[in-house]
Amino acid sequence: MIFIMSEQFISEEIRPAMETMDTARMASGEPGLPGEFLWRGQPVRVEKVLRQWKENRSCRHGSGEEYRHKYWYEISADNGTVMKIYFLRPSKGNVRESGWRLFSLDKKEG
Repeated sequence: MIFIMSEQFISEEIRPAMETMDTARMASGEPGLPGEFLWRGQPVRVEKVLRQWKENRSCRHGSGEEYRHKYWYEISADNGTVMKIYFLRPSKGNVRESGWRLFSLDKKEG
């Protein structure tokens, strides 16, 4: 049987289950990756982190410095999907948009 992955752009807020946050990541200055979160009112459990990466952004004041802007995770979820989620760090003028978001998901078809 052949499975085809079909990535769908979502870009919606997810609500982490605070008791499942990875505190070891937090101790190193990264956001605590949730082991479970709510999306559209349904719980989603992270089964495995497939890959992770960081996105930098240049300082807007011309100093030439860069800072961590987003922390990305591609995960395998218990609902049979592969999801890309990210944490957007709060910044001046962007506090309301900070937090965890589901960027996209891949559903197995076939």
